Amino acid sequence: MTLYRDEGVVLRTVRLGEADRIVTLATPGHGKVRAVAKGVRRTKSRIGARLEPLSHVTMLCWHGRELDVVTQSEVLGSPKSLRGDLDRLVPAMTMLEIVDQVAVERQPMPELFAMLVGALRTLATSESRLVLAGFCWKLLSVEGVAPVVAACARCGGPDPLVAFDPGEGGMLCRACRRGQAVAAETVDLVRRIVGGDLRRVLEEGPHDADSEVERLALLAVERHLERRLRTTRHLLEAGTAGV
Repeated sequence: MTLYRDEGVVLRTVRLGEADRIVTLATPGHGKVRAVAKGVRRTKSRIGARLEPLSHVTMLCWHGRELDVVTQSEVLGSPKSLRGDLDRLVPAMTMLEIVDQVAVERQPMPELFAMLVGALRTLATSESRLVLAGFCWKLLSVEGVAPVVAACARCGGPDPLVAFDPGEGGMLCRACRRGQAVAAETVDLVRRIVGGDLRRVLEEGPHDADSEVERLALLAVERHLERRLRTTRHLLEAGTAGV
């Protein structure tokens, strides 16, 4: 077996036997890693508390045939403000679920990893619903399926765009409208976020369309993943009036 060192964000954990745990991590250099952390459920374990979901760690692992083995772990970031606040915990866990679905084992993902770490750090200091929304829109761009927001996704017509449909790939004009009705502010915010202006958008403070932008982002991600997200059903079910 080969020994390697990498950073990681813990995505999820599963109990194994009486004292061990299988830990799934997102790493920049080794992609999604599934590794056994031996003895971490014992009360005297020194690394058990370090390998919990949301933890940002450095780790030393043995490369195994199916599962790697964690031999050392040190905490780089402890997200106490996320775990202690439900309004932050839900979007944080949603990010972990999304990354768990898109990441590929053994394939490096430095850009996605940096996005996740940056989004979790921002969420630790911001209550804006646009943190999760921004993460989702940026992830879709990285995946090559950014929404069409400059013109109607179906006919290519100009403003006004009045609806959003993930199946059509973005915003729609009055003649083509289907899916979710959207306000003009929503169209503007999504355009700015997709265009790379998220930091300035967050600095402006709350917007009336924040919740709608978040809901559309989650719908678009679910369409891309071809599955429903477990952690955010209440966010998607709130205010989902059709066109």
